[in-house]
Amino acid sequence: MGLAALLGLAGCDNSPWVRGEASRNVIHSAMIENTPRHLDPTASYWSNDTLVTYQVYEPPYGYHYLKRPFELVPKSAEQVVKPRYYDKSGKELDEDAPGEQVAESVYEVPIRKGILFQPHPAFAKDERGNYRYHAMKPGDIGERRSVMDFEHTGTRELVAEDFVYALKRHATTRITTPIFGIFSEYVVGLKEYGDLVKAEDKKLRAGTDPASLDKPFLDFRRWPLAGATAPEKHLLRIRLHGKYPQWKYWMQMTFTAPIPWEADAFYAQPGMAARGLTLDMWPVGTGPYMVTEYVKDRRITMQRNPNYRGVPYPCEGTDEDKAKGLLADCGKPTPFIDTIVATVEREATPQKNKFRDGYYDLEVFERTDTGKAYLVEMDDSDEVRADYTAKGFDFGQYSDVNSYIIGFNMIDPVIGYGDTPQLRERNRKLRQAISIAIDWEEYSKIFPKKAGLTAMSPLPQGIPGSREGQPEGVNPVTHKLVDGQYVRRTIEDAKKLMVEAGYPDGREASSGKPLVINYDYYAPATPERKPEIDWVVKQFAKLGIQLEVRATDNNQFQDKVRKGKHQVFWLGWNADYPDAENFLFLLYGPNSKSVSDGENTSNYQNPEYDKLFAQLKTMDDGPAKQALIDRMVRILQDDAPWSFGFYPYASAAVHGWIKNSKPAILIRDHGRYLRLDAQQRAEAVARWNRPVWWPLLALLAVVVAGVVVARRALRKRERTNARGEVLA
Repeated sequence: MGLAALLGLAGCDNSPWVRGEASRNVIHSAMIENTPRHLDPTASYWSNDTLVTYQVYEPPYGYHYLKRPFELVPKSAEQVVKPRYYDKSGKELDEDAPGEQVAESVYEVPIRKGILFQPHPAFAKDERGNYRYHAMKPGDIGERRSVMDFEHTGTRELVAEDFVYALKRHATTRITTPIFGIFSEYVVGLKEYGDLVKAEDKKLRAGTDPASLDKPFLDFRRWPLAGATAPEKHLLRIRLHGKYPQWKYWMQMTFTAPIPWEADAFYAQPGMAARGLTLDMWPVGTGPYMVTEYVKDRRITMQRNPNYRGVPYPCEGTDEDKAKGLLADCGKPTPFIDTIVATVEREATPQKNKFRDGYYDLEVFERTDTGKAYLVEMDDSDEVRADYTAKGFDFGQYSDVNSYIIGFNMIDPVIGYGDTPQLRERNRKLRQAISIAIDWEEYSKIFPKKAGLTAMSPLPQGIPGSREGQPEGVNPVTHKLVDGQYVRRTIEDAKKLMVEAGYPDGREASSGKPLVINYDYYAPATPERKPEIDWVVKQFAKLGIQLEVRATDNNQFQDKVRKGKHQVFWLGWNADYPDAENFLFLLYGPNSKSVSDGENTSNYQNPEYDKLFAQLKTMDDGPAKQALIDRMVRILQDDAPWSFGFYPYASAAVHGWIKNSKPAILIRDHGRYLRLDAQQRAEAVARWNRPVWWPLLALLAVVVAGVVVARRALRKRERTNARGEVLA
């Protein structure tokens, strides 16, 4: 039996893969806790969505993969264009015209010819040229639960109208539209278009069940939009109010990626939404990859798009890039990887173990901070350092453009503005006291795996306009400058503010009741996260404030903040583009999350700040813009809608057999550039995960010895008489 067991175990190992997977041109990565909520590019604005969205969709522009500082390059467009500026009379202005003179900016973007959408049933036509799957009746879906279950697919060429349709779609009432508030300020006619679409949608849904998942097709082709047109088949014209230099950066984000009307029509049919057949799960794009498997909260698989045109790998980079081999694939058609598989991991320990054992090639595909934990482990143990070095682990550490904060919901009556001038001042002092008490320098010491530079403002180093690391950048509310160093104000200073706010020792002065505040965290309180959550609780306890932790998954957190039901919250932000506006807009009033469904999760609204922000948006980099940024930052420091937190050090966990890896928060479409040395991986995985047989052999020896002893005891008992004598 022991030998049979050993023979059975001979084919077993610790691999989560099917046999032979290590030798295939497939990369594996983890998704943290659940599948992305939105893969629809109109709705998607969360970091973990980018695993899919930036591999599937192609906006007009992208960033050069290797160049730093970041440089915009054409993607689905033929070139990065400069806008033409016009005054109120329609006269064309010089390209350096000041913002107050510009009435309208016009972008004419040539779209590349010959780009094809991925194969998809939405494009499938029959012999007569009719769409096969655009007139399905209830029940016609049958047992289909995936777009891969449809027998026929088709494609067509990308045209400028697909970009027009995508911009119009930001006015939809059907899904979350986080950027509509910003876009409607600039795209000519989009705000009014939103009112029109709302009215038309109401007509379409008249008499239907409001709770039904099936909604009539909202066809944006029916209503023209003045600010987005296609005067030619491959020419996109966008008209903006005033001057907005940052628009070029929005055109590298998936909010401006093309959407074919056929996809909307296909997914609007009866029964589709109930089966999960939506753009939120099954995107339709022209990029290098297409989703071929979506198992909610378990796994997403993307395979090479057979219709992709094979954009060449870049040939320009730094000397350091060349030394690291990042230019070796110059001019070769991308993508190099056949398949990307991302598996949901709910616990950090198995996720890290799978990376250490070689079963995750990139620990988390879209994250640039996963290598920090391994660097700390190497510093803590010579044995671990030797092991990681022998395995070829290289976790380069660098600064990047992202931040973590603890924010306050400004429409909350306790922690926010308040209804009267007296309450506004009281609550402001409460927020300032909390901001002093939250010791971010201590956080980086206690949690070195997530350490970073303590923030004085919303703007990290590397963003033009940031004063981080400069004497002028100190936050006077929370810190003092002593001998050229930032020093946090004392807890006594914070307690004094608590008294002025009417909460001595964390109790309301008038009633003596303890101050209880809710802490909303966007992930479950797993054993790995609980120490961090407990640390935040202790920071508030310094002031006598009782913190009630409400930790949920990210989807529940998003619902909560959208309804304004949050109070104090933890949040991170990764830059979308290298401009101060991309951070300062997170506190711009019209972008209020709970009011306008924007990205201002604090719901901060300050008329003076909003006025300055409106000026900022039209300004080119220079001394005048820097002075404006300084004023805005000082307002935020005084109002304290955030405890500014820290800028984390970046270091991605990527194995050496993944070639061409150059992690950066702003580069989200890196899937097409990565190349896998499958032989190197297979050899390493086999070497690192050799079965250890001696425990089984030892166990077998123990079993054999036990059998021998038991057999001798039994034979002795059989030869023993009633008087205890052993007979011969």
